[in-house]
Amino acid sequence: MSKTKIQELSDLVLDGQALTREQGLVLAHWDEGRLEELLDGADAIRRRHFGRAVRFCSIVSGKTGGCSEDCAWCAQSGRHRTHIPERTVRTDLDEIVRSARQSADNRAACFCIVNSGRRPTQADLEQLAAIQARLAGERLAPACASLGELDDATAARLAGLGVRRYNHNLETSRGYYARVVSTHGYDDRLATLRAARKAGLELCCGGIFGLGERWEDRVDLALTLRDEVRPHIVPLNFLHPIAGTRLADRPRLGSAECLKIIALFRFLLPRTDLKVAGGRAVNLGAAQRDMFRAGATSCIVGNLLTTCGPTPEEDRRMVADLGLELVERFS
Repeated sequence: MSKTKIQELSDLVLDGQALTREQGLVLAHWDEGRLEELLDGADAIRRRHFGRAVRFCSIVSGKTGGCSEDCAWCAQSGRHRTHIPERTVRTDLDEIVRSARQSADNRAACFCIVNSGRRPTQADLEQLAAIQARLAGERLAPACASLGELDDATAARLAGLGVRRYNHNLETSRGYYARVVSTHGYDDRLATLRAARKAGLELCCGGIFGLGERWEDRVDLALTLRDEVRPHIVPLNFLHPIAGTRLADRPRLGSAECLKIIALFRFLLPRTDLKVAGGRAVNLGAAQRDMFRAGATSCIVGNLLTTCGPTPEEDRRMVADLGLELVERFS
């Protein structure tokens, strides 16, 4: 029996070949009525490189709201009127440390401080230094960070504070970016990623889907990540429309489309940790159990900054029921 196109592409990836943009578009336009074939191919690639291993990650807001930027989906933008306070609110240090303890109890492999704002202020860096000192004092792992734009000096300072990994998402393709963000450019984001890498920080860089982008934009984002950024982790976020933002009226993605996005990224980034992040509960629903079969290898557990996901207990039970193994580090 002859192989299907998906089987042919899966075999190419398993043989170590990088797919082209044209091959990526074949995956992108694959009929959702034949989604099972796509998921089987993605699952084979995931199992080849990661086996049964999956990881958890958790995040906490170090500073919320009052952001100067106009990212169309973001509840923390000062240009939107949402449930988030217009002024900036800094999280109490004791609360952050409690979140770090809970992260460790939930067996999360990493714990990330996420701040609103275009770039870190001196107060942000002082707060991070205090956080790292408290975590060290309690023999907890140092936090990762997501603080906005970096220059070389600030990136080096973060490395000196013990930050091992930095999150800064590209969000979407270069071609679509200006339609959802106007206050800073795509090259600004790439410059931050270069500065972080130069400082020796691992990169966590991905995107958000459901902004109105085309499948071609999703392929182009995946290829930019693979060929230019080369991150250690790629977070995959799905738009959770929030009242008061510019994208409040966007329809949610269906579960099949979300799974197809995950599978597309697994084919194009076969050895990269794919982390399902924001919006998974409201977009995937009961199909969250299929995200690992679609190629995901990690997910965020607990609260998601301005929204909530499943409980950590529910996520641990899901992993156990699927016969997967929760690990702190991939071998």
